[in-house]
Amino acid sequence: MKHKLILIGCGGMAKNHASRFEALDERLEVGAVVDIDQEKAQAVSDLLPNHPPVFTDYHDAFEYGDVVLQCLPHHLHAECTIDCLNAGKHVLAEKPLANTKAECLAMMEAAKRNNRTLMVAYCMRFNPLVREMQRLIKEKVYGECFQLSIWTEQLTVMENSPWIHDRKLLGGGQLFSHGCHYIDLMLWMLGKPVRGTHTGTNKGTPWMDREGTSNVCLEFENGTLGYHFGTWGARGTRLKYSFHAHCEKGMIEFSWQENRLYFHGDVSEHIPDAPEDSKVHVLMDLNGKPVKPTTEEMLHFLDCVDNGTTPETNPAESLAGLEVIWELYQAEDEHRLADFSKISMPF
Repeated sequence: MKHKLILIGCGGMAKNHASRFEALDERLEVGAVVDIDQEKAQAVSDLLPNHPPVFTDYHDAFEYGDVVLQCLPHHLHAECTIDCLNAGKHVLAEKPLANTKAECLAMMEAAKRNNRTLMVAYCMRFNPLVREMQRLIKEKVYGECFQLSIWTEQLTVMENSPWIHDRKLLGGGQLFSHGCHYIDLMLWMLGKPVRGTHTGTNKGTPWMDREGTSNVCLEFENGTLGYHFGTWGARGTRLKYSFHAHCEKGMIEFSWQENRLYFHGDVSEHIPDAPEDSKVHVLMDLNGKPVKPTTEEMLHFLDCVDNGTTPETNPAESLAGLEVIWELYQAEDEHRLADFSKISMPF
């Protein structure tokens, strides 16, 4: 079945998605483009081969499609998504799902009541290198993972999107807006966290109301540790986007910039001042090959719509990750260790 999509919200993310619709031609056609700024909507429509009609009110676009890609600012996610579900549309909603637990639950209830698919756009889970890394960890191919570290270093000012700087509209800071991807990945790979800490600062990112740089440490039920460092203030970087999973038999490394998955093994016991004997194995190499997680994400969404199946990045798992972040924020404000014992984990 070929679906008609209504694209709601035409900021930077919408333009990124629009550039990938061509690969979905047999499954999907954009039926309408929506933004309160008509010029932005028209600019996205002009990128598409069929030049779909543009609207400034998403309610006026409902007749032009059966599925929705919702790319609005965070504080607008809940109302728009619920309206779309109530209108009988299936929705792929940009992350994070919503700014409060009550809003998330209302969105989930609307999807259930209307028997419609609601999926969260955690596109990192659809990167083939990340998927292989998760499999290797889950299947303990290199033994138990005892430390997973994730670095994301970038410069994000976004002067044309001032809502991103306001904690009330954004829902928090860098951790909530971008780090939610990597909290989700850690829960997906490692399971239930039991306690943790967050330290954030807007030093170096004075445009941010809450933190622009974030450090998270988590301890999981099985004793594994997780660490995430994210910044929107990187004026230079070597790590960029890097994941390191230390296992009993060596380290698995995901390098975003190289499009490769490595295994570092056979490391000799450390002797001070002596060179280390390390063997590096390339597990997957996508260098030179197009990696389009958002395309795979959309195909999965359409499969779930067609088959009535639960999305991999479903609202229940998304909510669990957001609850971890909210508890980390509250514990930081109260100068205590975060306690995740009351959070239900569907992973």
